[in-house]
Amino acid sequence: MLAACAVVVMITFVRHRAAPEDEDPSETPDVIEYMTMWIGVVYAIVLGLAIAGVWEGRSAAQDHVQAEAAALHEISERVRVYPAEERDRVRDDIRTYVSHVVTTEWDTMANEGEVTERGAWLFERIRQDVTDYEPATDFEAQAYQPLMDQVTAASQARIARAESTGETMPGVVWFGLIAGAVVTIGMIFALQIRRTTRELVLAGLFSALIAFLLFLIWDFDSPYSRGVTASADPFLNLFPGVGD
Repeated sequence: MLAACAVVVMITFVRHRAAPEDEDPSETPDVIEYMTMWIGVVYAIVLGLAIAGVWEGRSAAQDHVQAEAAALHEISERVRVYPAEERDRVRDDIRTYVSHVVTTEWDTMANEGEVTERGAWLFERIRQDVTDYEPATDFEAQAYQPLMDQVTAASQARIARAESTGETMPGVVWFGLIAGAVVTIGMIFALQIRRTTRELVLAGLFSALIAFLLFLIWDFDSPYSRGVTASADPFLNLFPGVGD
C-alpha cells in the first residue's frame, strides 16, 4: 500500500515537471472524466466479485474441516454399542488420525498444498475398522449402517479438503485484476492531476485501497496457507488434547 502511494506521488511529480508550461489541468475533456468514472465502476465490480469468490472458497474450506471433524466425532460416539475391544480400537485410530491431521498434515497443506499419504493410510484404517466388523446382535446391526454413512461423509469431506488446499484464482484472472488496477490508477493521470496536497492525498489513498484489496484477494486465495486461513479448531474442539 505504501509502495502504491509512493509510485503515484512520484509519477505525479515527474509528470508535473515534464508538462508544458501552458498546460491547463482544468481543460480535461469531459469524455475522459466519463471514461474514468466508468472504468472505476467496472473495476470495482470485478474486485467485488473476486473478493466474494475467494471468500466463498475460504468458507467452503472451513466447512469441509467442520464436516470431517463432525463425522469422525459421530463415529467415535456411535461405536459405543460395539464390544469394548472394537470400540477402543476405532476410537484410538480416530484420535491417531486426528492428531496427525492437526500436527503434521495441516503444516503440509500450508507449505506444500497437499495432504499426506500417512493421513490417507490412517483414514483407511478407520474405514477398515468399521467395515470389517461383523455385528453380533441386532442392536449392533442397526448401528452398522449409520456408522458406514458417517465414514462416507468423513471420506467425502477429506477429499474436498484435499482439493481445496491450492490456490483458486486462475492466472488469467490475476492478469485482469493487475492490468485493471494499472489502467484504473493510470486514468488518474489522464485527468491531469496537479500537485496540490488534496489531490495527492486522494490519489494516494485511492491507489492504496486498490493495493489493499488485491492483497486481500491474494490472502484469501489459498485457504490453508496464508493470513486469514481455515483453522483446525473443529478437530481440536471435538477431540480435546489431540494436538498436545
